[in-house]
Amino acid sequence: MNPTVLFVAACISLATLALLRTTGSKRLLTDGGFIESAETATREKPAGLLRWITTVDHADIGLLYLLLATVAGLWGGIDALMMRTELLTAETTVWSAETYNALFTTHGITMLFFFATPVFTGIANYFIPTLVGADDMAFPRVNAIAFWLLPPALLLVRAGLITEVIAKVLAPLGFPTAALFAIKPPTIGWTMYTPMSRAVANPEVDLFLLGLHLSGIATVMAAINIIVTIVEERDSSIINWANLDIFSWTMLTASGLIIFAFPLLGSAMIMLLLDRNFGTFFYSLEAGGPALWQHLFWFFGHPEVYILVLPAFGIVSYILPKFAGRKLFGFKFVVYSTLAIGVLSFGVWAHHMFTTGMDPRLRASFMAVSLAIAIPSAVKTFNWITTLYNGKIRLTAPMIFCVGGISTFIIGGVTGVFLASIPVDLLLHDTYYVVGHFHLILVGIIVFAMFAASYYWYPILTGRMFNQRLARAHAWVSILGTFLTFSPMLLMGLAGLPRRYAAYPEVFVPLQRAATVGALILFLGVGMWLWNMIQSYRVGDVVEDADVWNLKETNQFGREWEWFEERLDRK
Repeated sequence: MNPTVLFVAACISLATLALLRTTGSKRLLTDGGFIESAETATREKPAGLLRWITTVDHADIGLLYLLLATVAGLWGGIDALMMRTELLTAETTVWSAETYNALFTTHGITMLFFFATPVFTGIANYFIPTLVGADDMAFPRVNAIAFWLLPPALLLVRAGLITEVIAKVLAPLGFPTAALFAIKPPTIGWTMYTPMSRAVANPEVDLFLLGLHLSGIATVMAAINIIVTIVEERDSSIINWANLDIFSWTMLTASGLIIFAFPLLGSAMIMLLLDRNFGTFFYSLEAGGPALWQHLFWFFGHPEVYILVLPAFGIVSYILPKFAGRKLFGFKFVVYSTLAIGVLSFGVWAHHMFTTGMDPRLRASFMAVSLAIAIPSAVKTFNWITTLYNGKIRLTAPMIFCVGGISTFIIGGVTGVFLASIPVDLLLHDTYYVVGHFHLILVGIIVFAMFAASYYWYPILTGRMFNQRLARAHAWVSILGTFLTFSPMLLMGLAGLPRRYAAYPEVFVPLQRAATVGALILFLGVGMWLWNMIQSYRVGDVVEDADVWNLKETNQFGREWEWFEERLDRK
């Protein structure tokens, strides 16, 4: 399905909702139907597991997204730790080179498609209806379908490991396991470059591509739902475009990017599946060749970076002022810079391909746009810093993560500007410098924003308060781990060490070990977070006053906290 069709579908959805609203005698229900009278329909949720399987409630689905994303994130994080364990030594002494290749393939895909994207979709599901004055998402049943497509998609992507474990259990019992052992973890890299992905015989590659395509469909469905909810379900008597919160603005922009980016990746993967199984020649040398896959993949891949980072920007812009005691400085310019990033993100994809020998005039144009897109990101950074200036700063766990995220984003962003320069990129392309650069952004602000949100909204999600001392310790440990893990990668890249190799020259052992120690510290921080979340849910102090962050003092008690206060008052 191409982006134009999806855009038309979104427009039709908006028009349909508007038409139904004008009927007067009918009112939309939160399950997607409507009733004749205007009286409120009340329904009691079923108890136990049945509630979670059948729910169409936006808050429940939001929690399901967050649970799935947590499981996927831990799984992908274990992949990363296994890679770093291998890199403790210069030779392949812990895992084989094939296992190492499988690990960085599944690590990248799991973290991008099944961890980062679902986390922000889950937060959007839970809070956007409340923030915009809606009773639910625009299409609750579509919302539920979008979520339930993700678990089987994750299983398809990770099927190689699952079938291997099942086969090893069944083999001693005498069951035939040859077919299960034939499905091996994919070793084609998370970018799935042809001709390798086209020629490799592993049947798991087909399952891998189908799982990714399924996750893309789910993501597009969720994006359309978010757009329609914000545009059409918004209570326009209270929330207009001028006072729409910054998180909703960033989710709206990111969802727009999804509608145009994900279908293209889906089309590219379908062509790859056809090449692999039906003898077509989309990516043969005589046709588009490997360069065609790279163009299609990166036309998706670079907007995908902003699909992930824009919601993180929104969370930082939303939470940071709460603990600075000031409103966000230059709110309009933050919104405009968000929209500018959304537009420019589709004009930078070929900076990933500077070394492919493309026309120098094309390279120069992509370099110019890649440098230009740093400007709206810098606008946000300076606005955050100005918001902090002369503010009454409170170093709560969410605030520490926001400030830490800004600091790592500055380093990650500046190193990205260097890579946007053609002469520099030709030297540093496919080195550890690239890995350090984008992980300082992916972990440094995206994951930090997730942690900030988890702590900031934890009382609303659970009705309990977490251990704040442990949370602050987690924040400082995470900042230390991030710098210790990814700064050595910048140094190794500058020294010319290629990425994606299980073995490397002996001279890089100290830096690789420092990065591995940093990764262990990061994982320790994740363990602290997980313990805090679970233990506080069990025995944390019950919240009785909704103003847990003293936001009324600075007139920043948001709509979601007002909703929480009403819920507490009804108890």
